[in-house]
Amino acid sequence: MMPAKQILRYSTVLAISLFLLLPTDANAQYKKKKKEKTEEPDTIPLFRNIAVSFDAVGIIQDVTGRYGQYEGAVRVNLKDRYFPVLELGLGRGNKTNHSTGVHFKTSAPYGKVGCDFNILKNKHDIYRLYAGGRYAFTSFKYDIDEIPITDPEWGEEVMYGGKDQKCSYHWVEALVGIDAKIWGPFRMGWSVRYHARVHKKYGDMGKPWYVPGYGKVDSSPVTATFNIGFEF
Repeated sequence: MMPAKQILRYSTVLAISLFLLLPTDANAQYKKKKKEKTEEPDTIPLFRNIAVSFDAVGIIQDVTGRYGQYEGAVRVNLKDRYFPVLELGLGRGNKTNHSTGVHFKTSAPYGKVGCDFNILKNKHDIYRLYAGGRYAFTSFKYDIDEIPITDPEWGEEVMYGGKDQKCSYHWVEALVGIDAKIWGPFRMGWSVRYHARVHKKYGDMGKPWYVPGYGKVDSSPVTATFNIGFEF
């Protein structure tokens, strides 16, 4: 028979071991239950709604300046996280260089397709923070009114200009933006975009001054929009 002193020693070691193991097991069970509670499945439907909007910045540019665009967008809401977007617009440019007398004019449609991602943790909030991208394209014509220019070598006047100069432009845009529910279906927001040309084709007169939807060719690649729309 095992001595009583040895039995007491083994019992004490066993009790201490059980005491050390129990809290760890209980803590693991608590973490498991908490994880199961926080990681509930997303039960909202894939299709949430459709929003239509227009950009106010391009309209203001066209009314107050020498170029601008009238742009509308259709945005599909998938699970409040993914937002495929189609943007269509009409871009216009009309400028006279007062030092040379050269007059440039164009008016043409353009299109953009892409997707925005709501990167807020609470994707169901009335506010949204987007990151996204676009692929854009336009095919357009521009006119340069003919003006007499003196040939520097022969001293004779020659006519400079041309009508219906065909061009095409492909570019991509990266953007960040926000929008918020103002009242009912009415929403407002803005975006800041960086664009980069991926392909071009110029006419015989060379580089145009303005490209519909893209902006002035030699201007900053950073643009902005202010969007006003309704979500149904």
